[in-house]
Amino acid sequence: MNKIIAFIVTSISQIGYVGIILLMALESSFFPFPSEIVIPPAGYLASLGKMSLIVVVICGITGSILGALFNYYIAYKFGRKYLIKYGKYLFIDEHKFKKIEVFFQKHGEITTFVGRLLPGIRQYISFPAGLAKMNLVKFILYTGVGSGIWVIILAYVGFFVGNNIELVKNNLHKITFYMIPFIVILIVIYIFNKRRTN
Repeated sequence: MNKIIAFIVTSISQIGYVGIILLMALESSFFPFPSEIVIPPAGYLASLGKMSLIVVVICGITGSILGALFNYYIAYKFGRKYLIKYGKYLFIDEHKFKKIEVFFQKHGEITTFVGRLLPGIRQYISFPAGLAKMNLVKFILYTGVGSGIWVIILAYVGFFVGNNIELVKNNLHKITFYMIPFIVILIVIYIFNKRRTN
């Protein structure tokens, strides 16, 4: 793994900011390419003065949005037809699909935002957004904000910890654990405000 990290550090150093955008676009789509081995090495290069930390973050967010839009478009264009046709194999009939669609139309913003903060979910939250035909501007906004928080965390971990993958992992596990209460509080505030305005 350390050899892979060293290779990515070298690659990003050579390709530059465009490489960050491309790799993060891959990570944000359904390709199994973790952001944890893209942004921290770039943050490490920023600590050496070879990159700008702010530009690294901007490129990371841009790539995340592009990858998310790819998933969104696939689901928007083809998802409904195929899910209704083959959903029975996933125990999803048209009635259940309609409930998912209504839920996302009502709560798509908070779901997209929170989903971008959760490991294992962030890459796939764009699919239900596309299926429900969530407003594109809102989708981009909440994807960008959610991705931005995660990219900033990754960049600063790389900046302060370096390119040691074990230290990066340990720090990210701690940060992810501490983020759970923040997410829970955010959801509670959202539900409270939603009930108050209804």
